[in-house]
Amino acid sequence: MGAPMAGHLVKAGHDVTVYNRTQAKAAAWVAKHGGKEAVTPKAASEGAEIVFTCVGNDDDLRAVTLGDAGAFAGMRPGAVLVDHTTASAHVAMEMDQRTRKRGLHMLDAPVSGGQSGAEQGILTVMVGGDTAVFERAKPVISCFARAVTLMGPSGTGQQTKMVNQICIAGLLQGLSEGLAFAQRAGLDAKQVIDVISKGAANSWQMENRGKNMIDGKFDYGFAVDLMRKDLNIAFAEAGVIGADLPVTALVNQFYARLSRKGHGRLETSSLIKLLMDK
Repeated sequence: MGAPMAGHLVKAGHDVTVYNRTQAKAAAWVAKHGGKEAVTPKAASEGAEIVFTCVGNDDDLRAVTLGDAGAFAGMRPGAVLVDHTTASAHVAMEMDQRTRKRGLHMLDAPVSGGQSGAEQGILTVMVGGDTAVFERAKPVISCFARAVTLMGPSGTGQQTKMVNQICIAGLLQGLSEGLAFAQRAGLDAKQVIDVISKGAANSWQMENRGKNMIDGKFDYGFAVDLMRKDLNIAFAEAGVIGADLPVTALVNQFYARLSRKGHGRLETSSLIKLLMDK
């Protein structure tokens, strides 16, 4: 995700320095896009007005920001950290407090749209943080996004991403069950999609994933194991705020089954495999 996002920053004329924990990936990015490569997050952050992070989870975010070689050590006062990781609301608020103590600023800004959205520069970004900081960063974030929205104070960007993943999980299970039903009934499932997508059943997932689900094409997009990570973050937050997620919990069990079968890297719409591979 981070690689194409950073590429759009270069295309927009920004001076970009990149760091990746796998150095070969950073070198390959520079060879393709230009810009500069740094050997530590600190070095990548020195002199930058805005520092973007896009890693795996809470601990990964701490690893690239804290310590003598972390991004915070290189950021100058007034600089902004924009974190695109899908992480917990807790770590977002933690990082917000850490940046404030250093005279820095923080926005939690998880994204939706997947790899294809990043490559096309049409991501949706949900942001938590201060309004003035958001207004500073929004034009730059917009280089790789078609929608950038401030949801509220620190942590609300992450909470909004949790809502996003909860909705997707339930929708994909419903779509999987419907398409499996159509195929077992002997219907032309692709024709079914063409018909029902004109009515109330339509969704982004149906339009962009439905026919590939019928064809069994799942070697692209957002992976099952990443969705499980995101849903576990949502379950932890649900425990804090007292929200019930019964359907999401059930779908997460289905994703766990896919992962145990060795399908953890398949796209999240592969839920249909559990219904058709019998």
